[in-house]
Amino acid sequence: MKKIRVLVVDDSVVIRRLLTDILCQDAEIEVAGTAPNGQIALAKLTQINPDLVTMDIEMPIMDGLETLPELRKKFPKLPVIMFSTLCSRGAMATLDALARGATDYVTKPANVGSVTAGMQCVKEQLLPKIKALCPFNTASQAVARLPLPQRLHIERKPRGNRTYDIVAIGSSTGGPQALTAVLKALPGSVPVPIVIVQHMPPVFTKHLADRLHQESALTVVEARGGERIEPGHVYIAPGDYHMELRRDGVAVKTVLTQGPPENSCRPAVDVLFRSVANVYGVGSLGVVLTGMGQDGARGSESIVHTGGSVIAQDEASCVVWGMPRAVTEAGLASQVLPLGSIPNEILRHVSMGRRQLAAC
Repeated sequence: MKKIRVLVVDDSVVIRRLLTDILCQDAEIEVAGTAPNGQIALAKLTQINPDLVTMDIEMPIMDGLETLPELRKKFPKLPVIMFSTLCSRGAMATLDALARGATDYVTKPANVGSVTAGMQCVKEQLLPKIKALCPFNTASQAVARLPLPQRLHIERKPRGNRTYDIVAIGSSTGGPQALTAVLKALPGSVPVPIVIVQHMPPVFTKHLADRLHQESALTVVEARGGERIEPGHVYIAPGDYHMELRRDGVAVKTVLTQGPPENSCRPAVDVLFRSVANVYGVGSLGVVLTGMGQDGARGSESIVHTGGSVIAQDEASCVVWGMPRAVTEAGLASQVLPLGSIPNEILRHVSMGRRQLAAC
C-alpha cells in the first residue's frame, strides 16, 4: 500500500514534532521531511517529492504567503494545507493563502486546555483532509466513499417557462475559490437572491463575505439573521450557525440557529436547502460545489421533491468531488457541469422565464 508522503513546514520545532507525531500514528501517512521556513521547503520539494504539504502562514525568512506563488510555479497541483489561527488576522491571511494557491486550511486549536486536547483537535481536522486530497490510497478511498443516499427515481415535471426565484449554494473544501469564480462571473443585476453555506468557522465567514463583495458586482454579506433577502444580494451563513429561510408575509427572511450539527457541520448545507425547498418549492435552484463529505445530498433531495432543480460541479473541476458526487450518484443533479459553466447556467435558469414575461 502506497503511503501518503507529507512535507511539514513550520518554524516551531515543537509544532513540527507534534505534527510529525500525529501523522506517523496513521498507517497510511508518512512524514517525508520537515522544513522551518518556505525557502528551505522549496529546496526540499524536488528532493523528496511529497504528495502533500502542510504549511504555517507566519514564518521567518520566507512565510507561507510568499512561498505559495513560488511553489505553484513548479508544482501547480500539489495539495497544500495551511495552518491558520482562529482570529480576524488569521482569517484574512487564510483567505489570502487560498487566493494564492493553497488547497485548504486547518485552524490551530485555541483554549483547548491541554496539549493532548490540542493534538486531538488538529488530528480530527487534518487527517480526513489529507486523505481526501490524496485519494490514490485505496484504504483512504474506502474511508471517503461512505454510503450515499439511495438513488431516487423521481419523475421530473416539465418546467415550461417557470422561473427560479432563489439560488442556494453549498460548498466546502475548495469552496472559497469556487465561490469567487462563480460570483465574479455574475452581474450585479441577478434577478434573485443567492444564499450560501460554506463550511468555515466564525470570523472566517465574515472575511469571506467581505472579500467576495469586493471582488464581485453583487452585494455580498454575512447573514445577521432576520434580514429580508433581496435580488442581487448574496447572504453567507455565519460560522457556527445554521442558516434557514422563512416567509414573513410577502418577505422572506434569514433565520440563524445553533441547532445540532448535521453531517458534523454547522452551518450545514442540508439545513439551508431544506428550508429553501419549504419556502420556494418549484422555484428553488440548488448548486453543490466542491467539498468533502455528503452535506447537501439530503437537502438536494428536498429541493428535487418539491419540483426544484440542482446543479452539481463536475469531478474534473473539483478540489474534492465529495459533496457533488453524493448528489450526482443519488440521481439528484439535473446537470453536472465544470465550474466555468455554472455561472452562465445559473443566469439562464433565473432569467429565461422573466425574459418571456417582459416580452409580453
